[in-house]
Amino acid sequence: MPLAIVLALIVFGSVLFHFLSPWWFTPIASNWGYIDDTVNITFWITGAVFAAVVLFMAYCLLRFRHKPGRRAAYEPENRRLESWLAIGTGIGVAAMLAPGLVVWARYITVPADATAVEVVGQQWQWAYRLPGKDGKLGASETRAISDTNPVGIDPDDPAGRDDVVVQGGELHLPVGKPVALLLRSVDAVHDFFVPEFRAKMDMIPGSVTYYWLTPTRTGSFEVLCAELCGVGHPYMRGTVVVEPEADYQAWLAQQQTFEQMQAPATTGAIDTGATKASATE
Repeated sequence: MPLAIVLALIVFGSVLFHFLSPWWFTPIASNWGYIDDTVNITFWITGAVFAAVVLFMAYCLLRFRHKPGRRAAYEPENRRLESWLAIGTGIGVAAMLAPGLVVWARYITVPADATAVEVVGQQWQWAYRLPGKDGKLGASETRAISDTNPVGIDPDDPAGRDDVVVQGGELHLPVGKPVALLLRSVDAVHDFFVPEFRAKMDMIPGSVTYYWLTPTRTGSFEVLCAELCGVGHPYMRGTVVVEPEADYQAWLAQQQTFEQMQAPATTGAIDTGATKASATE
């Protein structure tokens, strides 16, 4: 009897904690509300099964508790019960899998009008590359990375000369326009994750992974690395600023292109001949 009450209280407390808990999703800022819906469907199905199983255990403890003189009847097989359990389990598993498969199909299908933005992860900072006036990114590889080429753009590829490079700092995106994030890692496995966007993907050294999203509201959002990438992992933070198109274009115009980064720095030269002549006079 006491154990049956404890089991019932566990179910009641779990449901109460869910409705009263302050920890839940952050307000969404992208088109991936489908991900929230899928998580909610899975949560309610597994939660209902958890409550049903635990309450059934409590019922059995009460219904079939020991009494003097009572003997259990041995019935090793119940085809009807097993059939209903198999059907119910199959429906529950399908209900959890199907929404995820639908969302995944959308997740990996990048819209034709999405703008490509490259994200490069390196212990423990982010770098970004955006297309220039030609609207496309040039070739890149890790072996080309240097102090003046932080994202490894191929200097022999004409398409990469006008690419915009943002070393650290903030990544700006226009609101309401789809963006395809191309993810590269220089050293370890990283994961570019903005909680308000919901979407994320691991960054694997030696390959390019991707996902896409459409920012749906303006604001400044924190970037986290969602993979344990080393001792400085907690400090691998960044910022994504979603803003109107006009503000985005103004920010973009202030950024350096790859070609500008390769130009040698110029300093004011002193004309020694003219100086000597004026000194002689």
